[in-house]
Amino acid sequence: MTTGSPALLDEAALSRVRWELLEAGDRDDPRAFAELLTSVEDQLSGARDPRWQAWSCAFAARRALAEHDGEAAGDQVLAARSAADDCPADAERALLLAYLAHLEVSGNRFEAALHLAVDASLLTDQVPADAPSRALHQAHHWLSLALTLLDLEELAVAQALRGYRVAAALGDEPARWQLLRLCAQQHAELAQTVHRRGDEVRAARLAAVALRCSFSATELEHEPPDAEADLLAVVHGWALTLTGDLEGTLPALRRVRDRIAVEGGPWLRGYADLALSRLLSRVAGPPDALGPEAEEAADLLYAAATAFAGVGDRRRYRQCLLELGRTTAALGRAAEALQWLEAYRADTVRIHHRSRELWAEMFVRRSRLREAERQTALMRRHALEDPLTGLGNRRSAERRLAELDTADSPVALAVVDVDRFKDVNDGNSHLHGDAVLRRLADLLRQHCRTGDEVYRWAGDEFLVVLPGAQEAQAVIAMERLRTAVVACDWRELDLQGEVTVSIGIATSHPTTPRTWRQLFDDADLHLFAAKRSGRDRVRTSTPDGEGAPTATTTPHTSVDELVVELLGARTRRTPGWAFEPDEPEDAGS
Repeated sequence: MTTGSPALLDEAALSRVRWELLEAGDRDDPRAFAELLTSVEDQLSGARDPRWQAWSCAFAARRALAEHDGEAAGDQVLAARSAADDCPADAERALLLAYLAHLEVSGNRFEAALHLAVDASLLTDQVPADAPSRALHQAHHWLSLALTLLDLEELAVAQALRGYRVAAALGDEPARWQLLRLCAQQHAELAQTVHRRGDEVRAARLAAVALRCSFSATELEHEPPDAEADLLAVVHGWALTLTGDLEGTLPALRRVRDRIAVEGGPWLRGYADLALSRLLSRVAGPPDALGPEAEEAADLLYAAATAFAGVGDRRRYRQCLLELGRTTAALGRAAEALQWLEAYRADTVRIHHRSRELWAEMFVRRSRLREAERQTALMRRHALEDPLTGLGNRRSAERRLAELDTADSPVALAVVDVDRFKDVNDGNSHLHGDAVLRRLADLLRQHCRTGDEVYRWAGDEFLVVLPGAQEAQAVIAMERLRTAVVACDWRELDLQGEVTVSIGIATSHPTTPRTWRQLFDDADLHLFAAKRSGRDRVRTSTPDGEGAPTATTTPHTSVDELVVELLGARTRRTPGWAFEPDEPEDAGS
């Protein structure tokens, strides 16, 4: 009996597996992550889409890091980055790069991590504000974690807050809880850093934000895993400590720490020990009158340092070394304090602190450059867009007309004007007039051919550019628009009377090319003829006599003749003529 390869998972199953692995990888249980990855690894790596190949390598790198195989992890990250180059520049790719940044910094490859974090951040900036997604909020989540490990705490806080806004827009309670917990943690950690620098006022303010995030998380109707709930409890106690509530917080934080010591993983135990040691150091009093709590704080710091070193959290390991040095020095154990401070100095030098600062500056500058580019694009859009209808404005139209090559292919211009628009404004209001113009703009978008371009020329006058259109094709397209305006239900705008349009068309052919100004003048002339002959009609030329077209216009004298020529009709059209339901609308296009 032979066994075939495992059946490949479909897109939905692959996505579900990815979320499960991300959630497992975010917990303090590498064995559970490794077991889950082993069960789906063949299906994940067998997917042809480069996105899933990249994720397969990323998860393999996470497992290698847990096994302390830094070289294998680095190779897998390189493979994931190579596959990511073939992925679309969207929120999914931002999440992938943010996750890889977290892997790189966990493997002590700080410069590579910063490169990835910058690219991930720029990608999140490109996602429209009205397009929240699970991939986007997870991208902010992993970016925040990576930036924390890079000691870029201010940026980490900003990413956590952006992630929460996305989660709130999604209405996803578990996602909101996760990001609120992360916001509380990041604000508490930044408050600790600010406190260490001597800014007590800002530290207390940041701690208060952490407490608000913590309270908001507990008010959600979501039951998090025990480890997540315990972590939030530790963060809450830490924030209370930073606000100065020492005596009331100590018993509660001790209870949480004791529970974690029995049930929690090594990282969470280290985190709880670190938070409790800081609280005890404050309770112990000034260096010249230390209480017994100082000895307990030193023991907890040693345990926390051991835990963080074991799981590869070098940032918090260094924090423990520094605080061990200060605490043991205050206890009068000078030789031991020197040992801890020397270890701290050596580890800090090893990671090239100055290099990280330079890369951080690059991160900020590139983010600002991206924002400047976005603002420039917005200003360009405002300069070329009509704010009322969202169509291109006259400046935009003239720029497009100047690019027309009438000697290369046919082109038609149509000028569309609302009949008796002054009566609409006078009989109703200018607000009603604006509503009519917006509705007409929507009808133009809907009923023009694919590839036609619509602009608001001035007032109630619109311009349609029909590239490649012969005269008959332009007439069909504009007649379709005219009938759509007639058929539109204008009563919902509370108007007194119906709305109709008159349309003039001019065309150019490579055999007799004309400039766009000549085309526009002819179309405007035909629009005038449509107005004089009763309005609510399309005209390409006028009868002989007053206002007759020049010799360059076509010999057709009415829309009816063009319809007969194009569709072979035997009877004249009825008012409001349009295509029959079973007749293709692109006939002759």
